[in-house]
Amino acid sequence: MLDDRDRLLLDLLQDDADRPVQELAERASLSASACSRRIQRLRDEGYLRRRVALVDRRRINLPTTVFVIVKTSRHSGGWLEEFRAALASIPEIVEVHRLTGNVDYILKVVLPDVEHYDTIYKRLVSRVELSDVSAYISMETMKADVPLPTRYA
Repeated sequence: MLDDRDRLLLDLLQDDADRPVQELAERASLSASACSRRIQRLRDEGYLRRRVALVDRRRINLPTTVFVIVKTSRHSGGWLEEFRAALASIPEIVEVHRLTGNVDYILKVVLPDVEHYDTIYKRLVSRVELSDVSAYISMETMKADVPLPTRYA
């Protein structure tokens, strides 16, 4: 069970995982050693999965986001393994969700430009059978890379 200090540490680390332990400790009203132990416990208990760096997509020439809606008539275990393997082989596909309703999956694809989508489309459909694929170009990112709310833990 998390207490308020644990939640505060999670919030601070989501904002900037490179903060010095001393700064985190001061903000959480803890000693540096107690703060380090709490952070290690949060890692050990799986609250902190890993540390990553958020790369500026524009600086690495991936400013375009395309959301791809996928429908399939296949749902067998074998097909799902093929689909997972196809997704894993295409690094431009950065997020995938299985959905309820009329659509089976939504994929978030990052690209240097809209024209590059055709390359990704061809790679995907050459690896797995899909019944319908539709693409939607994001015009503007209005909210992204935000910290998760910690009050539910």
